[in-house]
This record gives sequence, structure tokens and C-alpha cells, in this order.
Amino acid sequence: MNKTTIFTWFLLLLTFVSKIEGKNGPDPLVYTIPIKQEINHTTRLFLQHGMEEAQQLQADAILIDLNTYGGLLEAADSMRTHILYSPIPVYVFINNNAASAGALISIACRKIYMRKGASIGAATVVDQSGAAMPDKYQCYMRSFMRGTAETQGRNPQIAEAMVDDRVIVPHLVDSGKVLTLTAEEALQWGYCDGIAETMDEIITRYLNYPQYELNSYTPSTFDRVKGFLMNPALQAILIMIMIGGLYFELQTPGLGFPSLASVVAAILYFAPLYIDGLTQNWEILLFFIGLILIALEIFVIPGFGVAGIAGLACLFSGLTVGLLDNTNFDFAHVSADSIGQASLTVFSGLILGFVLVLWLSHKIGTKGFLRRAALEADLEEAVSSPDYQTLVGQEGTALTVLRPSGKVQINGKSYDAVSEAGFIEAGTPVVVQRYENAQLYVVPQGHF
Repeated sequence: MNKTTIFTWFLLLLTFVSKIEGKNGPDPLVYTIPIKQEINHTTRLFLQHGMEEAQQLQADAILIDLNTYGGLLEAADSMRTHILYSPIPVYVFINNNAASAGALISIACRKIYMRKGASIGAATVVDQSGAAMPDKYQCYMRSFMRGTAETQGRNPQIAEAMVDDRVIVPHLVDSGKVLTLTAEEALQWGYCDGIAETMDEIITRYLNYPQYELNSYTPSTFDRVKGFLMNPALQAILIMIMIGGLYFELQTPGLGFPSLASVVAAILYFAPLYIDGLTQNWEILLFFIGLILIALEIFVIPGFGVAGIAGLACLFSGLTVGLLDNTNFDFAHVSADSIGQASLTVFSGLILGFVLVLWLSHKIGTKGFLRRAALEADLEEAVSSPDYQTLVGQEGTALTVLRPSGKVQINGKSYDAVSEAGFIEAGTPVVVQRYENAQLYVVPQGHF
């Protein structure tokens, strides 16, 4: 090894060491993640990205600044999993409330610190009206709470009592009410490791970092938008737009607004999932295979058979598995609840799409702004004549794409026509083959 090589390696070593020292400095780095809103997919992204950034910065501790009344169980479960398996110790400061899903997230942390007057508990699963969900949902939440408490060495019975009012904890809670602990009660029963008024007090007093470096996660606008697009209700609406757009595009000649709406909806559906790592290439490919099979069933294969059924199955599967956190078709770590939620989202979107199709089919061209979606101007320009029978055998040109319906030009006049030979591109010479039921039927010239 020559001197130049040795010197180069020495410089690289110095650069590497300097970068490591520059990240943390001489003092320990505490990374804070504020979560002060409803637990949903947006907050899930905040926590995930914040923890990733903390790892990149080689933080010594992560401190969650929490104040929430709860939210989506699916999002809370994902946040719980990230916390439990974090290589960096995660602590939580309950600034005021840690109710429902917030309680699950707090119990997952290594240590719980609370402000005086704060509370934790009331983790019963409820619907949108606030009524308690059936027992199967409560059982699911109880298992979450119990398993999480056991993992962190906390009394699992107390965790279950936060969900089920039938659970009795001697000297703490009788049956008939869901458990909620104040800061003092939580400290007494092992669900709080210290009472503090500020994060600085937690860091210096309880984490034993007299001197420390503080860094905080700041959500980007992109993260907020991505979280919004991953809302199950919006995803169902996007599926509805995809289905409705595809249907109406097949009913009108050329490419127009319906196809554009479908494409935009598909991009908004898959893009955030793909960026977040939930959707993989094969899942998007499965979706497009479904579209191709359905198109073949409609335009190539008569009737509705294997291709159509397979296309619907691929379409539904692509949309559903795209919502699930699987790796190369491995669903071992995907919960049954997540699968059910994803299936419900896609199924709801498909039903809404068919309802939209039925409703708009009766509205388009009748009144209001929907009159613009009808082909009024084209119909006014078309020629209606009792002499259509005389056009049989005459030659003309396709004015629009016929798939199978569209417009043709014969002797300088525009007519509605239907292709009897599949798609006919605009500009193709055609021959009128027959006239039946006030409709011209054409084929390309030279077609037999």
C-alpha cells in the first residue's frame, strides 16, 4: 500500500469521525415529537417520520409530547408497534389527556410522565356517535392494552379496566365504569413514572441529562397532505371516482373529463401509499391487470365470463392489498382488523361508484350543469333523415373513434354510427353495412 492510498484512507476516517461528532455533539440528543390532535393516519405519519429522523440523528432518547382524546384504532396500533420496537428508548409526556388510543400509545412507551392534573384511560372502542362498539371490538382492544402493558412491565389488569367496565381492580375500580387515572393515581399504580410540568424537567430530573441537545420534529405540508389522502373515507371516495369515470368514459367517444378524473383519482389513491411503503409495484400491476381484463371482456369477448370475473377480482385485490403493510405477499404481521378495514374501504368505494353511475346516468343531459356532459351540440349537427336506408353500401370516413359508437362522415354530412368490427380509429375509411332501428352500422373498408 503506497503513501497516497494510506493518506486517502486517513482523510476518509477523519471525515467519518467528524460527521459522527457533528451529529450529536458532546451532549446527549433528545428528540421530541409533538402529538396534540386526534390519532389518525396523519399523526401516524408524524410519529413514523419523526422516529426515522431521530434514528438518522442518532438521538439518545425520543420524548413524545402527547395531548389527545383518542382516534383511529388502526393508526394507534401502528404507532404502538413503532414505539415498542424502536431501537431508541421512547418516553411520553402526557401534557393533559391520553384518552382511548392515546392511552394505548402511552402504555407502549418505556416511561410515562404526566403533568399534574393530566389523565390517562377511557380506552373503550366507540363508533362515530360515541356509543360503545360490540364486544368483539372491545375484546380486540383489551388484547392490545393487555399485551402492551405486559411488554412494558405494567399491571395488565389495569390496562384492561381502561377498556372494559366489567373488569374489577381491587382497591382501585369496581365494575360499572371504565377506568381513568389521574396523574397521582397513575403514579401510585405504576402507570406514571414521574410528575413534571415541563419537558425540561423530565429530561434533567428523570432522564438524568443535566446538559442536553434538543431537537423537535416539524411536520411538513407534504406529510399533512399525505395523511389526509390516506383517510379511509377519502380513499373510498377516490375509488368511487375511478369506477364512475371509467364507466362514463366507455359511454362517450374520445378521451375526456371522465378518464381524466379516473386517472387523477388513481394517482391520489396509490401515490401516498406507494411513497409510504404500503403499496408495492406488484399491487399496482395487479390493479391495472384487472382493468385490462375488464376491458377485454367488454370490447373483445362477448358476454360476461371468466375474464370479467377475474378482472373484478384483480381490481378489488389490487386496491385492497395496497392498503396493507405486507412485504412480497407476506401477511404474517398484518392483523385481521387491518384486512377487514381495508376490505371495507374498498367495498364501500365500489358500492358508492355503482350508486354514482346509476344516479348520474339519469341526470346527465337533463338539467343544471350536468347538461354540459351530454353531447347536445354534436346531436344538433347530426343529420336525421328518412333516407338512411339509401346510405347502405355508401363509403365514408370515421369522424371520431368508434368504440363501438361514434360519428362518421358520408357525403360531407355527419351521422351517428355503430361499428360492427370492434374499435375503428378516427380517419378510417368505412362502409355502411346496414340500417336497422334508426341506426347506421358500419365496418372498415375491405372488412369481411
